[in-house]
Amino acid sequence: MRSIQFLLGAALGTAVACTRSDTFETRPRASSQDEIMAEKKIPPILASTFPPLAGATQWLNSPPLTVEALRGKVVVVDFWTYSCINWRRTLPYLRAWSEKYQGRGLVVIGVHTPEFEFEKNIDNVRKAVLDMRIDYPVAVDSDYSIWNAFENQYWPALYFVDARGQVRHHHFGEGSYDLSERVIQDLLIEAGQGVALDEVSLDARGPEAGADWANLASPETYLGARGEHFASPGGVVPDRRQVYTAPAGLRLNHWALVGDWTVVREAAVLNAPNGRIVYRFHARDLHLVMGPARASSVRFRVHIDGKSPGAAHGVDVDDRGNGTIAEPRMYQLIRQATPIVDRVFEIEFLDPGVEVFSFTFG
Repeated sequence: MRSIQFLLGAALGTAVACTRSDTFETRPRASSQDEIMAEKKIPPILASTFPPLAGATQWLNSPPLTVEALRGKVVVVDFWTYSCINWRRTLPYLRAWSEKYQGRGLVVIGVHTPEFEFEKNIDNVRKAVLDMRIDYPVAVDSDYSIWNAFENQYWPALYFVDARGQVRHHHFGEGSYDLSERVIQDLLIEAGQGVALDEVSLDARGPEAGADWANLASPETYLGARGEHFASPGGVVPDRRQVYTAPAGLRLNHWALVGDWTVVREAAVLNAPNGRIVYRFHARDLHLVMGPARASSVRFRVHIDGKSPGAAHGVDVDDRGNGTIAEPRMYQLIRQATPIVDRVFEIEFLDPGVEVFSFTFG
């Protein structure tokens, strides 16, 4: 989970954003729907009125929806941005809940509020919706109208609305999927719907597979002017073309540019071929948000500890580390087997014109 202030994750020993801790206390399962109703398992935590959905620049998979038209339905509002790995790992649950409960009165609404400029491009969002098999309604919130109405601060963020139009629960970040599904079930039961009390069973794969939290010791790292732990000698020279070099060695979670780059607010942009990025990391998975800036595609090659990744390659590269950037998105470059230790990742771009935004891990 990322906050608009770009906080680091609690999973790394820091407070607050990228948390996998539960927002709500786990409760024991009641043995029947009547028991759930009688025990009033969902307290009005927020007790606030469903904020308006006005202000979306476009709707996908649905005509525009309104709070009034949704009265009588149970609604899950999901704030997302398509390059966010924390949201991506929640997507299998959102798909499954929508499929399982839509016939019982549940409406899942994805509110796509962009982090990066390229995520404001409606064609990019439309392609992400198609590629990620999202068939529930999506409000394109490029102006942050719905985000601000909810006073939201995080990706991903879930808000649970009952059939009377009251926000009854929220959850920020990954995890607590069983509890979130129980909230959905209880709200449907309150609305007079009969639902099975089992929980969805998933086999998430690729970038959607859950993180290896026990071995995750690298935080999300931005590569634009706001980036931290930059190790190239002389530091970042913002908004100017500069030739960078790598130091003799890298500390954990430090990174460096090599070659002719221009570092702007959101990204590092490569001006000449064969530019490189090196990063010392500790995680099972390594992802990189990037896209072609001035070309239709950019070829790249990755190494881990100076060698081709082999079986440790991610879904967007082959075992020799070769891949091609054809669109702005998150690319999974490394998925390694245990044991997980500190490793040096290197990516070389064979063509100029790439924009590189952030590393994420899992």
